Amino acid sequence: MSEYRQDEHTTAKEASKTHTDQSYRHNSWEEHEKRRYSFKEQAIKSMTMFFVVAACILFYFALLRLGQISSVFKQFLAVAKPIIYGLAIAYLLNPIVKWIDRRMIPLLEKHCPKLKKKKQISRGVGIFVSVILMLALITTLLNMMIPELYGSIRDMIFNVPSQMNRFIHEFSKMHSSDSTVGKMLESIVEEASDFVQNWMKTDLMEKVNLWMTQLTVGMIQMVREVFNFIIGIIVSIYVLFSKEKFQKQTKKLIYAVFRPGQANMILQIGGKSNEIFGGFIIGKIIDSLIIGVICFIGLSILNMPYTMLVSVIVGVTNVIPFFGPYIGAIPSAILILLADPLKGLYFIIFVIALQQFDGNVLGPKILGNSTGLSSFWVVFSILIAGGLFGIPGMLFGVPTFAVIYYIVNMLVNSILKKKELPTDTECYGKNGYVDSEGIYIQKEKQEEIKEIQEEKGDKDNADSSTK
Repeated sequence: MSEYRQDEHTTAKEASKTHTDQSYRHNSWEEHEKRRYSFKEQAIKSMTMFFVVAACILFYFALLRLGQISSVFKQFLAVAKPIIYGLAIAYLLNPIVKWIDRRMIPLLEKHCPKLKKKKQISRGVGIFVSVILMLALITTLLNMMIPELYGSIRDMIFNVPSQMNRFIHEFSKMHSSDSTVGKMLESIVEEASDFVQNWMKTDLMEKVNLWMTQLTVGMIQMVREVFNFIIGIIVSIYVLFSKEKFQKQTKKLIYAVFRPGQANMILQIGGKSNEIFGGFIIGKIIDSLIIGVICFIGLSILNMPYTMLVSVIVGVTNVIPFFGPYIGAIPSAILILLADPLKGLYFIIFVIALQQFDGNVLGPKILGNSTGLSSFWVVFSILIAGGLFGIPGMLFGVPTFAVIYYIVNMLVNSILKKKELPTDTECYGKNGYVDSEGIYIQKEKQEEIKEIQEEKGDKDNADSSTK
């Protein structure tokens, strides 16, 4: 019995020792894992700091070599011009190709079910039709505009000095009094007239002579641009034929580089950007073409001078949102005022009516709410982008800011959803607030709850008194 107890004691001792050894090994393994994880975390932090410092150093040296970098970038853009033209042409022609695909593929499936490569045939027809329409439109516009523009500019150069002299003579008759104000106005008008005439005789003629001496260089440049445009058309055909494949490759690359959540966000932003830019740019081009045609018809009916020149100016500047109509109308009004003051007044009234029609009827019908921006943000984006990048900034500032606005709005809504707060902007007016515990409270509902509680309390008091 004593031997049995001794053996049992020995077995318990060995078991305790084994448990102690296992516990020690487990603790040592946990300490090893903690040290390894700590080392890994420190390594990641060190690498992050290294890359941040390296990026700062590279950015500093890039600022020092900004001129050289910009020259390299300009050289790259000059070489890549055919590809840029091709991508732009493909982007503009894509709606026509998609429209033909949507209608032609069902017809081919209905009438030619055994026909193979229906999509390729429909795509080829769509690209052919869109390219022919583009070339026909460009040719028609050039045939209409170049002779008229040449005649208008020639008449302007020859007639503006005499028109200004006549205007000064009429103005002198109106202010023939010897008053100080009349003399001041007469001297200002005479000085302005002398300045314009001297500019047209000296500076303008010098520039014309300079342009004539650089005609060879200009012709070479023009031929080069035409050649780039032709290559761009060929590139656009390849892009339109393979656009689905390019979309799949881009999506594959994004999912390979980024995490699934980030990739989905990038694809969502890319789709929204395409929707905003496509709707705005194509809609604005169509809107400006219609306004230019209406302006030409109206000025022809009113028998205005410089009809084609003014119509082109109004149509082209109408592409710029908000400020475009004023940019085009002011010099056009001055030209017509010099030719005939009464017709100049009629033109101002006509342009105001035309821009009201565009802003309230035609523009909303074509553009709709493609950007989702209020009037303040439209003016803000045009002023900032125009001040930084000039005319291209005024053209693309609104859709670019609309994309930025969409991204910021999406991020803000995502953060509010995580905090379990409402995303509707109207909820954050005078009647809504968030308390110190992060709970959204609406004042009207809070007052209703208080009224219900008070009514309930009064009812309980009445019941207790009855009892």
